[in-house]
Amino acid sequence: MDFGRLSDLRYVDFRLPADHPETAAVLAQALPAQPAPPAVYVGCPIWTNKAWLGSYFPAGIKDADYLHHYARQFNSIELNTTHYRIPDAPTVRKWREAVPDAFRFCPKIPQVISHDRALYNADDLTTAFCRAIEGLGPTLGHAFLQLPPTFGPEHLRRLERYLLDFPAYVPLAVELRHPGWFSDAGLLATITAMLEALGKPLVISDVAGRRDALHQRLTTPVAFVRLNGHGLIDSDFRRADDWAARVAAWLEAGLHTAYVFIHQKDILHSPLWAEHFLRRLHELTGMAVHPPRIIPQPVQGSLF
Repeated sequence: MDFGRLSDLRYVDFRLPADHPETAAVLAQALPAQPAPPAVYVGCPIWTNKAWLGSYFPAGIKDADYLHHYARQFNSIELNTTHYRIPDAPTVRKWREAVPDAFRFCPKIPQVISHDRALYNADDLTTAFCRAIEGLGPTLGHAFLQLPPTFGPEHLRRLERYLLDFPAYVPLAVELRHPGWFSDAGLLATITAMLEALGKPLVISDVAGRRDALHQRLTTPVAFVRLNGHGLIDSDFRRADDWAARVAAWLEAGLHTAYVFIHQKDILHSPLWAEHFLRRLHELTGMAVHPPRIIPQPVQGSLF
């Protein structure tokens, strides 16, 4: 995730801000209907991680087997491949068959809809996309609409119309990137109230160069969090601790589901960050989400 990435981190305050005042009310309303138990999903943006061969993946596996083995390490994925094309039915069926029922795909809306057309005249494409990913069945989590930094508050009504028309059978989270959405408290209140009324989570992005996107405003009892790490430096582990504490507090207050997606420049760092986060979350909540683990590799016989 290049959004908000900085090369110089010396002056970045990575502490998590306090929750937005409306977050407590959203969770309080959700608490009576909280599923037992709530769910936490952690994942990466891709599964074809060849750097994991011989550690988190068995050495020598075929490309077609990567997703199967990824789903034994993580219980979710930020499905970026759908950002570039709408998958066909056989592809979706292969994805579905490669993972257990407890796994969750979170497909990104195709860029032809979100970026090229900026949500304008995109009804047919949206319907085609939703019908395609519906084939994921119970493994479909929340799709997410990542709007480009050029999509600003002047397009609020277009966004509202698009969300009102979005097919109800596909859960959807929304990521806003234009600074204007966050710089005006009144506008932020308007957009978050709209998302709350429509039952759409507002994505939270924890990135060095855009601390405004770390708004901590939950609009539903589903949290969708995207984290940009920096090579397992000290601040990465402090952030993992802070996020474990925050998610634990949200779960206690009524959160139903948390999606946490990890972005590291070196994909070898993602399992280590996830393991640390999940260990801390388990210590705080008792939730046992299987963390990624290095797997034993077969030992080749030797000749004497």
